[in-house]
Amino acid sequence: MGGKVENSDDNGNAKGGTEEKKDKYGDAMKYDPSFNGPIKNRGCTDIICCCLFIICFLGMFVVGYFAYIHGDPIRLIYPSDSEGNLCGTGSQAGKPNLFFFDLLDCAKVGLAAINGCPTTQVCVKKCPSKYWTYLTLYATETASGTDQAKRQSDIYPFCTYAIQNSGQSTKTMKQLVQDGDCPSYYVKADPLVGRCIPSIFSTLINKTATLLAENNTALVDKYGNAVSGTGLESGTKYLTYILNAQEYGEKILADVRASWWLILIGLAMSCVLAFIWIVIMRWIAGIMVWFTIFAFIALFAFSTYYTFTKYVALKDNTDTSFSDLSITTNLDYYTNLKETWLAIGIISATILGITLLIILFLRQRILIAVAIIKEASRGVSKMMFTLLWPLIPFVLQLILLCYWGATALFLASSNIKEYAEANATNLNTSIMNATVAQETNLLVKVTGCDPNANDTLGTICNFVKYGKEEYTIYLQFYMLFMLFWVMNFIIALGQMTLAGAFASYYWAFTKPDDIPAFPVSASLWRCFRYHLGSLAFGSLIIAIIQIIRVILEYVDNKLKGSENEIAKFFLKCLKCLFWCLEKFMKFLNKNAYILIAVYGKNFCVSAKDAFFLIMRNIVRVAVIDKVADFVLLISKLVIVAAVGIPSFYFFSGDIRFISDITRNYVPSLNYYLIPVIIITIGCYVIAAGFFSVYGMGVDTLFLCFLEDLEKHDGSAEKPYYMNKDLKGILGKKNKVEKKDDD
Repeated sequence: MGGKVENSDDNGNAKGGTEEKKDKYGDAMKYDPSFNGPIKNRGCTDIICCCLFIICFLGMFVVGYFAYIHGDPIRLIYPSDSEGNLCGTGSQAGKPNLFFFDLLDCAKVGLAAINGCPTTQVCVKKCPSKYWTYLTLYATETASGTDQAKRQSDIYPFCTYAIQNSGQSTKTMKQLVQDGDCPSYYVKADPLVGRCIPSIFSTLINKTATLLAENNTALVDKYGNAVSGTGLESGTKYLTYILNAQEYGEKILADVRASWWLILIGLAMSCVLAFIWIVIMRWIAGIMVWFTIFAFIALFAFSTYYTFTKYVALKDNTDTSFSDLSITTNLDYYTNLKETWLAIGIISATILGITLLIILFLRQRILIAVAIIKEASRGVSKMMFTLLWPLIPFVLQLILLCYWGATALFLASSNIKEYAEANATNLNTSIMNATVAQETNLLVKVTGCDPNANDTLGTICNFVKYGKEEYTIYLQFYMLFMLFWVMNFIIALGQMTLAGAFASYYWAFTKPDDIPAFPVSASLWRCFRYHLGSLAFGSLIIAIIQIIRVILEYVDNKLKGSENEIAKFFLKCLKCLFWCLEKFMKFLNKNAYILIAVYGKNFCVSAKDAFFLIMRNIVRVAVIDKVADFVLLISKLVIVAAVGIPSFYFFSGDIRFISDITRNYVPSLNYYLIPVIIITIGCYVIAAGFFSVYGMGVDTLFLCFLEDLEKHDGSAEKPYYMNKDLKGILGKKNKVEKKDDD
């Protein structure tokens, strides 16, 4: 049972089936006496895709230039007043805060209040620091005459710019309020992302009660409606959501600034550990795999024994019966049922039996997988620059993300002023309940009204926010598609470069003498010189699938409130289909890039050859893929745990003798978990970068190994290139043994 699973002919080619099956998956690769590694004399591939990619790539810069000319991200940072002026800059420099005349009106626009609401808004130097209503000053002035000094201290700083700049007015306070020149009231407020937001909610005992000014005069709006805490809370609901987030963000940023050097030390340690782990993988890979397999078998063997023992013990118990089964949260009830232990026992025995059969029949393939993993470790140790290579794609991806993000910001701000038109009869309503506001459909409708054409019927037209031009959505879509395409192109470039380097290592007959001097650089040159089109072709396929998935997610989001269950069902099926398709195409593309790196053929031919080669060895591929994934996952977790766990105890100081040693080095933090989380995530990213090299090495060496079996027979004319471990597992040998430097 431990012998070869596949029958092989003298050349090591898998027989495994009829001529029909052979034709279905193509012929085995033929021996080429001139082949000794990645072909150097090759031509350019997929030129049309290369040209298309270059044109579209240049189009990204055209869009970026357009966005830079028409956009201004400052519009997204600074709030805008009712005239579209940006607070804190330009003509409103020195007035960084936006003041709302009547926050009750903001409840009508919901989340849009962040960008403005249908009430007059002006830029002010400081937010109000007390409660105030115009009724008090109006009553005083009615009895004693206009008090300009009182106005200048209490109300003029929050009026329209004409009043602010002149510092005086001949109108009465009632006229100033009714004409929209000044607010009818204001409350104590704090600046939040540039907006004056009431800071009274935490101190109010009864939010439904009418608010009072300092002289116990009730606050009212210009229509005479009483102002309560509930009404203000409705108006500032969405703005106050980010009040705590801003506070937490400031504390987190302070923690990062205080512990940044310790974070860098933790990340550096993860780099060193990942490097050491890859080097020693050649000795511990087999131990990791077999120990885990035997531990898995032992676990389910014990589970089977224990559960059936419990079943036998409860078999004659008549106190409880499966027929009396009821749903409960008390787990003891289920553990006293013999049927529970019988079901668990059957499941455990089934898993144990399947595992034993898999081990029995696939033992040789597991040995091959372990040998390939060890060989990848040797390859990395012979080509140390491969460990530094992931930095280049990472930097390219970072530059791409920064450019795309900057362009998206400029596009989002290349917009026009939008004005909201609301009727005064709607505004003259006390909105003390947000639910009532929604039910009565008081949300403001954005229209193309003219702010200079306010009529006498009470129609108010105020600036609300900067809205997007119609064409910007198409440019944003184009930039998103190009983000996917270029991102996948960079990933493909990294994969093909590593594939060429590891293929040079495998096809070196005498190692390390026959390994090229600069395998990574040579492979990168071949990618740029000949195969940009193939890289663009493969990445284009992935990008199209990803953009379709984005569209499906958008449609799904739009259908969330729909009652059409059939449409939802088909949408879920499509999302699942394209998710699976993306996974399959990424797998196929990676193997196609390997063959392109070796033979220099175009993408379609290489994808077909890779697919047929995989299908001719499907069981081996499945085993090596899962075993390699498991080893790499364990390796990543080991690196993360080796750095993350000590960092937790370092910053928390839970262990006394550690805290005594590190007391002078740990800064005072608001949340000690912040540096721990950053270090842990950073360690995983670093480990993933290191082991992505390792994973690509395993995949490349495995495909080369399959080709080696099909093309060679161990004779003096066609010797095997595989190492002694693999030949020993397969029971093969060369008539003239090659010398490997292990």
